[in-house]
Amino acid sequence: MQLEIRPDPAEVGRARRWARSRLAGSGIQADEPLAETLILLVSELVTNAVVHTGRPAVLRLSLPHVVTEEATVRLEVADRSGRAPVPRCAGDDATGGRGLALVDGLADRWGWSVEATGKRIWCEVDRCAKSPDLAVSCGGAVACGGAAYEGLAYEVV
Repeated sequence: MQLEIRPDPAEVGRARRWARSRLAGSGIQADEPLAETLILLVSELVTNAVVHTGRPAVLRLSLPHVVTEEATVRLEVADRSGRAPVPRCAGDDATGGRGLALVDGLADRWGWSVEATGKRIWCEVDRCAKSPDLAVSCGGAVACGGAAYEGLAYEVV
């Protein structure tokens, strides 16, 4: 299933609502950690596409036919920009620049590939995977997937 995204910041909220409804329809409850993580990932990936490309994009959500304890959900955002996604190290006072660090810290796997008309950024979350145990304050460093990011200000418990 997929959703066409216009290059408008209001599309991020629409993408979250769309994803929530698809998750609920698949048996993934809104209050379970998997759903909360997926909605945050949708928000980050769609925001990146809207803010950094200024072009239309497509959000794809691949859900298992039967949601089990070991289900994997895949999110993809395809956009029309050939620019590679670049994780940044945001300063303490920065209001952005942490999206890919969050994706790296929350998803079990993520990556990107060049497409004929741009690129596709994807991530996967396993339902059975233990949530990352991250607690970081401003100015601290956190290791996410083997990479260290300075200045992150988020907490995942």
